[in-house]
Amino acid sequence: MSRLDRIAEFAVAVREAWEENRLIRLRLSGYEGEEAELKSVDMRRVVIKGREKISAVSHFKTRDITKNYDFDEVMETLLAKLSTEFRVATLNSVSFDLVLERHGQKVRLKQTEIAGREAPPMEHDRAKNRPLTDGGKLWLQQLDLAGKNGRVRNDAQDKFRQINKMVEIFAPLIQGLDAKNPRIVDMGAGKGYLDFAQQVEIVGVELRDRLVADGNDNAQQSGFSGLSFVQGTILDFDASQADAVIALHACDTATDDAIYQGIKAGAALIAVAPCCHKQIRRQMEAGSADGRLDFLLRHGTFLEKQAEMVTDGLRALLLEANGYRTKVFEFVSDAHTPKNNLIVAQKGGGGSRPAALDRIAAVKAMFGIEKHYLETLLDP
Repeated sequence: MSRLDRIAEFAVAVREAWEENRLIRLRLSGYEGEEAELKSVDMRRVVIKGREKISAVSHFKTRDITKNYDFDEVMETLLAKLSTEFRVATLNSVSFDLVLERHGQKVRLKQTEIAGREAPPMEHDRAKNRPLTDGGKLWLQQLDLAGKNGRVRNDAQDKFRQINKMVEIFAPLIQGLDAKNPRIVDMGAGKGYLDFAQQVEIVGVELRDRLVADGNDNAQQSGFSGLSFVQGTILDFDASQADAVIALHACDTATDDAIYQGIKAGAALIAVAPCCHKQIRRQMEAGSADGRLDFLLRHGTFLEKQAEMVTDGLRALLLEANGYRTKVFEFVSDAHTPKNNLIVAQKGGGGSRPAALDRIAAVKAMFGIEKHYLETLLDP
């Protein structure tokens, strides 16, 4: 059977799975086209305004982009893309998985029968990955983001934009977890802005009793049965069953506590938005950095920015050394908050541990750093 015949056979299987309501997911990977930083595309069936569509999430190196298409639009381009742009395609259906692999002019198809798999629900934005509407939600009022009229207050617009952007980022990550009912732990939850916005099962860990009590009251009044808050420190909480660990603006080394808990639990997803970077900055000020960096580090404002980048860069390397692939990017404009970097780590494919450890050692030597706090947790 020729290369084009096998690709056509794969496309027929996709169409049949769609028409029989048996399609779960279609994934294209091994991208080798001209679009910069594109890695893969995940597609699933959704219903939007009563019409069945294909929701396609394109995964780039530092961002994901979601677009919705008619099924026939997808099929028109599938044959061409599998011939020239993607080396691997995977069809997950209710009864079988079908994998297409292209090596030059040769194409291989492998089918694996599956028993007992159910088709996923088709409701759109299952984890609220569309922007929040501006008002009309009780929890917005309870968190003092909206007034009595239900509309978001003018002085809360920046916070509301941050929450929206977080929902946009986190929803596909949570949907991609390999768990029917993923257990998500928010470390240092505070008022739980993101937890309320996500509306999935989340446990918020917070030290302050008042915020814990308020959070549980608000969750109950808003009818969020899957959301709860517990009092305690990040390191004392039992996160062993967590599928995802998140921490938004946990101050200084509290971010490292959350990362450590995620690594220790083997969580599939760890995502943190760091706040404050005092621990590494103090070591950089006291240590002996490479003299070639003096033109930067002798200026306080540059030292502060360098300390932030070095701290988070080392966090990413330590995650990679422990089996995670990482991305670091800005999740909102710095016009809304200066603490706008997000570290996203997903289990698997972290690269070579020895290579990551060598890079960590080299960075510490360059900047005169004795030890990152996260290192002391991972290797006390």
